[in-house]
Amino acid sequence: MKIYFAAILALIMLRSEVYAQEQAPPQEVLQLNLRETLEFALENNVDAKNARLEILVSETTIKEETSIGLPQINGSYGFTYNPMVPVMFVPNEGPFADPNNPSDVIPLRFGVAYSSNLGVTVSQMIFDGSFFIGLRAAKTYKALTEYDRVKVENDVIENVKKAYFGVLVNAERIKLSESNLSRIDSLLQETTALYEAGFSEKIDVSRIKVQRNNTYSQYERSRTAYEISKQLLKVQMGLPEEYDIVITETLRELNPEDELNALLALEGQHRVEMDQLNTNIELTGLDLKNNTSQYMPTLDFNGSFTRSGAGDSFGTTFESINWFSSSMVGISLNIPIFDGLSKSARIQRNRLQLRQLENQKFYLDQNIDLEIFQAKQNLSNDLKVLKVQRESMDLAQEVYDMSKIKYNEGVGSNFEVVEADSDLIEAEINFLSALYDGLISKVDLEKALGIIHDGLDKPALPNK
Repeated sequence: MKIYFAAILALIMLRSEVYAQEQAPPQEVLQLNLRETLEFALENNVDAKNARLEILVSETTIKEETSIGLPQINGSYGFTYNPMVPVMFVPNEGPFADPNNPSDVIPLRFGVAYSSNLGVTVSQMIFDGSFFIGLRAAKTYKALTEYDRVKVENDVIENVKKAYFGVLVNAERIKLSESNLSRIDSLLQETTALYEAGFSEKIDVSRIKVQRNNTYSQYERSRTAYEISKQLLKVQMGLPEEYDIVITETLRELNPEDELNALLALEGQHRVEMDQLNTNIELTGLDLKNNTSQYMPTLDFNGSFTRSGAGDSFGTTFESINWFSSSMVGISLNIPIFDGLSKSARIQRNRLQLRQLENQKFYLDQNIDLEIFQAKQNLSNDLKVLKVQRESMDLAQEVYDMSKIKYNEGVGSNFEVVEADSDLIEAEINFLSALYDGLISKVDLEKALGIIHDGLDKPALPNK
């Protein structure tokens, strides 16, 4: 009965899994190489898209600053109803004296129940020193957003490349694990047959089974790491979840040693981080000029035209006879005299900020040189390690082949074969790790040299 119920449960679970697979929408598969992956990421990565949107935001800032120097025209309309018209009191004497009023004051109603007005005002800035500085600062801010976009794209390229190489390494690990499983399964089959024929001991079979279980665990870890690395790459690319990717390149195609050696000989190029810092220095300098210009007077033109009407009843309020016009034109000169030293404090702050930015510029210049030095040292070391690990893998393969031959001819032990197989697996894993480290160091050096965008469309930079 237990076997029967177990079989029924297994059948139900199998049918549920098949049904779930049938209900799940099929994934669309994209076959991509490294260049296509990077181009897709630059177009669809969230940070890259936001950087492009920020440029559009800066353009609206320029329009906003420009509008300050254009005429400002506003219209107005008002309607007022006074349920109780205000009363003013005057002495009950002189021309206002009322002999019939026993009080010493006389209430006089000044105003009507209904009033309305319609007007338009115009103002035009004639002179304001901060206007032109603000306009220039807005354009400089747009240039900064252009540099920010380039920096974001460089970061996207760096992250996508590293994630891309992670997928390739894990795919290679899966292939090696499958090859190792096939090899160990063949050895296990042979040893089992020898044991059943009485030419081998049970411990020999058990030893190979342990090795087989370890290899299978490594295979499952590689599969899990492969799926995780693919998801990470999709996130970096901005690829929707319903898509799957298949990489059409191999690690060795992306890691030619002559290209890596040529990269070590390159000198550093201009880095966009320096452009960002220089633009921030320029913006702070413009802010200093703007605060200094606040000491200068401003001159504005003002004008207005108003039509006003009133009536003691609602109907008479809008009669043309009760409407009158008024207008005004003039200029206003605003001369700053004393503001509690707030402008002086802002100017001192700007000067201190400029000193901070100059210090950052000096540090950045030194830090870039250090990044290049470290990246070259790391890549050079990784190339040496890669060469050693390749040699170790070849030697481990040779040792395994010799041990297998000796074992088949009866002059070697099963333990030697298992140990040689374990050494071969370790050498293969170390080789792939060294290969991956070399690719990561290559990306770090490309970033340090300022050439990580090479091979792709060059971003448009603002004219300086």
